[in-house]
Amino acid sequence: MSQSPRLGGFGLRARLTVLATGLVALVSLVLLWLGWMLAGNVMQAVPRLPDGEVVQVDGYDVTSDQLAAALASHARTEVLRDGGVAVGLVVIAAALLAWTLTGRLLRPLHEVTATARTLSASSLGERIRLDGPRDEVAELADTFDAMLDRLQATFDSQQRFVANASHELRTPLSVIRTELDVTLSDPQANAAELRRMAEVVRGASDRSEQLVEALLLLARTDGTGIAVREPVDMAVLVASAWRAVQDMAAERELEVAFDTPPASTVGDPSLLERVAGNLLENAIRHNVDQGWIRVRLVSDEHWTELRVASSGPPIAAEEVTALFEPFRRAGVARTARGGAGLGLSIVRAIVQAHGGEVSGRPVEGGGLEVFARLPAAP
Repeated sequence: MSQSPRLGGFGLRARLTVLATGLVALVSLVLLWLGWMLAGNVMQAVPRLPDGEVVQVDGYDVTSDQLAAALASHARTEVLRDGGVAVGLVVIAAALLAWTLTGRLLRPLHEVTATARTLSASSLGERIRLDGPRDEVAELADTFDAMLDRLQATFDSQQRFVANASHELRTPLSVIRTELDVTLSDPQANAAELRRMAEVVRGASDRSEQLVEALLLLARTDGTGIAVREPVDMAVLVASAWRAVQDMAAERELEVAFDTPPASTVGDPSLLERVAGNLLENAIRHNVDQGWIRVRLVSDEHWTELRVASSGPPIAAEEVTALFEPFRRAGVARTARGGAGLGLSIVRAIVQAHGGEVSGRPVEGGGLEVFARLPAAP
């Protein structure tokens, strides 16, 4: 028979009770011994009769020496008898009190254990939320709740990753399978048709690779925090990100203006460069030909803010918040030039992992302005 998970041994409550009772018993016995010694010494120190003097006690003649010894023995016997009863009562009371108090003190631990037993992949929302004094047990409960928060954030991120990947990868895989089936079912397919099929398959595989890379980056930063923290200059990162996308902007004849003085923050340089890169790519992809892009860095002693505004199709104010969700797009026009629909959601995840916040607003006449606010470096 397996042991109870709670009582799988001599429990902590019982051990604390035995320890407290043992200490009380030891102290009581020491006090009883001291009382026994003191009673005998006091009786022996009583002024004695002259040596050889005979006194009568209960009809018996005893010498003075015998009388002193009898009184000391009687006193010690009384102390042992009455003191033994008192020690027994004190030990019993100490055991009951220790058992009761340790039960109350350990009740939060039982709540932690009960919460841990009820947890599963579908019930990570359970929390202890212990009330009462802010002692060591409350600190343990708060630490356990914080751990559950991190676990839930990680698990939710993994669930979103799996759901998003399975949803978005279905389209390119279906395209690949359809092209292969159609081409292979045609016995008269020539080299031109095979080349066309290969180009379609190559495009679908490129989209799948781009999507998986974006999903992995989103899962890396969404709710899991960052591992690298060092001072970085956002102006340098913006310049580096722009070099990677300036050819795209040139193809669409976009007018680009930068106002990027040095602005420091703290975090992972590669992730923060991805923030700048995604905002610039988003501004280019969802722009209009011969449109414009404005990039600004604003900083003070508390915050460093990257602002990227661009022209483009009109966007309703109520649609802006949805743009920061994975695979949420405001109209077909904003995805006409490709993309996985994860750019702004990755920006939000990275900025939030750095302790910042992201927001956006429509531009009058069409377009979008995004604000990525990060804590300033000390």
